[in-house]
Amino acid sequence: MRFIASALAASLALAALGANAQGVRTERTLSLALASQIATEAVNACAASGYAVAATVVDRAGTVRAVMRADNAGPHTLAASQDKAFTSASAKNNTLAMMEAAQKNPAAANLVHIPGFLLLGGGVPIKVGNDTIGAVGIGGAPGGHLDEQCAIAALDKVKGQLQ
Repeated sequence: MRFIASALAASLALAALGANAQGVRTERTLSLALASQIATEAVNACAASGYAVAATVVDRAGTVRAVMRADNAGPHTLAASQDKAFTSASAKNNTLAMMEAAQKNPAAANLVHIPGFLLLGGGVPIKVGNDTIGAVGIGGAPGGHLDEQCAIAALDKVKGQLQ
């Protein structure tokens, strides 16, 4: 009888642990102020090199938090920056690295068929430690590697706030 009572108590304790594991989670997220600052810093970094770009910052779910478009940036730069940011946040990776991997791996080339994915350089995840809390995407410099450099420069400017 004592064994049955102990087994029942252990089962209830394990069930309670399982319920807690599936409960409410706490996640870090980007504030509007920080997202706006990253977008502004990205546009400014590219402008310093003479590139008129658009920058989009998304949260971890790929939802747009902030957008900046430089004077004279082409109309295509808005969609490109958003898709790069979405791709980076979704895959938790730089889009330039994803593009290079897709060029070498025929199976990865199918990623282009995912709605909203854009495998061009310029999307960079925003991380706090190992957690991806969003991404920044840049469109409009004369090469994805240059878009990526602007994104990295923007994140370097705010790295003290990403803790």
